[in-house]
Parts: sequence; structure tokens; C-alpha cells
Amino acid sequence: MALNFLLGLLGLGIIVFVHELGHFIAARLMGIKVEAFSIGWGKAILKKKIGEVEYRLGMFPLGGYCKMKGDTDFEEIYKKRMEGIKLEEDNYFAAHPLRRIAACLGGPLFNFVFAVLVLSVIWGIGGFYIFTPDNRIVLSSELNVGEALSPAGMAGLQSGDRIISIMGRRTDTFDDIRRVVTINPNQVLPVEIERNNIIHTYNVTPLLDESRTRGIIGIYNWEDTVIGMVLPGSPAFNAGLLEGDIITGINGIRTEHTIAFQAVLNELPSEIDIEYIRNGQFYQVSFGAEYSDEERASIGIIWERPYYIAPSLYPHMALLKGTVETWNTFTLSISSLSMLFRGIDFTQAVSGPIRITHMTGEVASTGFSQGIGSGISAMMQFLALISIALCMMNLLPLPVLDGGMILLFIAEMIRNKPLPPRFVNAFQTVGIVLIAGLMFFAIFGDIRYLAGFFG
Repeated sequence: MALNFLLGLLGLGIIVFVHELGHFIAARLMGIKVEAFSIGWGKAILKKKIGEVEYRLGMFPLGGYCKMKGDTDFEEIYKKRMEGIKLEEDNYFAAHPLRRIAACLGGPLFNFVFAVLVLSVIWGIGGFYIFTPDNRIVLSSELNVGEALSPAGMAGLQSGDRIISIMGRRTDTFDDIRRVVTINPNQVLPVEIERNNIIHTYNVTPLLDESRTRGIIGIYNWEDTVIGMVLPGSPAFNAGLLEGDIITGINGIRTEHTIAFQAVLNELPSEIDIEYIRNGQFYQVSFGAEYSDEERASIGIIWERPYYIAPSLYPHMALLKGTVETWNTFTLSISSLSMLFRGIDFTQAVSGPIRITHMTGEVASTGFSQGIGSGISAMMQFLALISIALCMMNLLPLPVLDGGMILLFIAEMIRNKPLPPRFVNAFQTVGIVLIAGLMFFAIFGDIRYLAGFFG
């Protein structure tokens, strides 16, 4: 877990550096003086002044800032401007509102460009594994026997169907299905499925999963019961099951997919009778199951995961794919925002710095377990995702954020004179309260998240 946090801190440090570098370069280009550029917060443990800028390394490695001349003295500055006092030319608030807007946009823009470049390089190099199930589905009621029909089941979908499009958008993989369903809770979605080589259309209305801030229709991805790995020392290992074996039944029940297999294990049988195929021959073996404290059956099987190896694209195609992926993720993030205001559990839906750091490191360490190349690829893809999220969040028209400052400067241009200092101060104070409240929920959620590892 310590390794996860170290990798996570390294990754988030890169994202913050990119963001603040964008503000730094944009401010300098706009003729605004930058007084300090810091990686990390708190007391500077290292600092060096080069030219007019003091470069710092903060005590706390998470975060950073770019301090422009006068940018934190907004109330005093606005009073001076209202009184007609002329500011120094290189002061942040002396610059024309358009130049200040450009300085604010620099950070989010760099995060967006960073994501484009990272994804483009990854697709240009290629050779990394993409683990993704296809568009064949299993109804959740098959795992939770006795469960009421899910939205998909109520609409008429069946296990084994292939969802080929939703709202007219092609869905070649299960991830494609999830992307559309996630952002459309309580909306009627025309779903096209293929069943026995015949196309059918149904209307499905996703429910809102309040704990995860997403729409759900009660389906799992279909996985064939092919063993990908048998854990040494496990009941399955001791019984002689091997990688590549195809399990066809458990305790007399046919298993076409892994959900059917898991449904039998959920009944906590003391004895397990497995039927399987190896090299075209049928076999049968019986053994006892092991149960965890949470009463979950464990026999030591990891299923084979469907994947393909990403091809190496030509530079212009890699750049195009990187740009399209970044834009699609950006627009998906914006669409997902609306669900924060539909009665969801903020402590579950909003991730704070601790959880994001751990998740970043977890993605990286999992990837590194498959090789250095896979580890770097997995980490950089996740960092691109976080970079896009940071870009989008900073552009929200909320006080304190870049988007909030841009809103103030637009209002100033419309008025053609400085805004009242009292209004600016109140606007920023509201922003501080909002951000503090959001951080409270996020950190509380982080504590609950970490409790799952130590509890």
C-alpha cells in the first residue's frame, strides 16, 4: 500500500506541475509578473530565485501553485482601482481582462494538451494490453437469485443478448455500453440488441445508483468459464485444475458463463463438484470450498480475461485518436456532473486527494505486475484521465476556481469598469466555503475508503 501512495504522489505531482506550468507560461506571455512557482504546498524546503521568479519545493508533495503579482490581493487591488489609483503594469489586475482570462485558461489548457499528448504517445508506441469484455450481457438477476427484474430484464433483454447500439451509438464493448448508461439515469434509452442473429429494439430506463453516481440497468458482462490462472495452494490447485480448462458445470448446474458459476458459490456449498473440458476431453472433480470471514467462497480460480494488444499507429493517426479520446472523456465528465445534484451520497461519489493518490498508485502497481511497459502505460493512461478531470473542474464557473475568475473578468468587461470590492470579496468567500465543504465530504469519504483496507 505504501508503494501505491508513492506512485500516486509521483503521478499527481506531474499533473499539478503541468497545470501550474500552464498558468506560469500564460502569465509570462501576457506580461504578468510571476513572483513564485512552487511544486508542493507548505514551507519551502528548497528554493532558488532565477531572474524575477522564486522557484520552490514545498514540504507537502501534493499540489503546487503559481503566484502572480497581486493575484491574492484582490480586495485591496479592486479598492485602488475604484479610487482611480494606477497599478504597476506587470500586476495581475493591471492587465486587460482578456489577458487575465488567458492566464487563467493556461492551467486547464495545459492539462487538456497533456492528456492529448500522453494518449497519442501511448497509441503511437502501441503494444500494450487492452482488457475489455465484448457487448454480450448477463442479467444481474442470474447472480442474485430471487432479485426483482432489473431495468434491462423488465424491458425484455435476456442473458446472452448482444447490445449493439444505444441511442443510435455503436456499442462494440461492454465499456461502450457503460459509458452511455452511466450518464443517462432515468432517461428512456432505445437499445438495439442481437439475439439469434435477429435484431430487436427495446426501451430501457436506467436507475440512478446513488452510491456511485451513475445510471445502471442491471447487467454484467458475459465471461466464458475459461480458467486463466489457478492460485497455488488453493482448493482448485490441489484438485488438479489447470489454466485453460473450460468449466461446464458446478454441482450439477450448467455454467455457460462465470455469473452462473458464481451464483452457485453464493449459496455456500460445503462440497463442490466441477465438470470441465481439457484438450477436448470431459473430466469431473470434487473438493471442499474455503470461506472467508465475510462468508465468500474461494476456490482459487481467476477467469481468463478477454483482451487485445493495441497496434502501433502512425503519428498522425495516434494524434487523432489521442485527441478524440481526450475530448470524449472531457464531454463525458461534463455530462456526469449533473448527477452530483440528484440526491447521491457525496462521501461515496466524490474522491478526495487521499483516494485519488491511492487509486493512481494502485493502477500503476497493478500494471507494473504485468511488466514495466504495461505499468507505465496503465499509469500514464490514468494520469491522462485525472488531467482531463482537473481541466474540467477548474473551468467550472465557481468562485476561487479558474472558471470563477474568468466569470468575474467577463463581468468586468461587460461593465467596462472594475467590479465593487465588496462583491468580489463576497464572491470569493462563497467559493472558499463551497470548496471547503466539498473537501470535507471528499476527505470523509477517503477515510471510509481507507478503513476498508485496515478494517
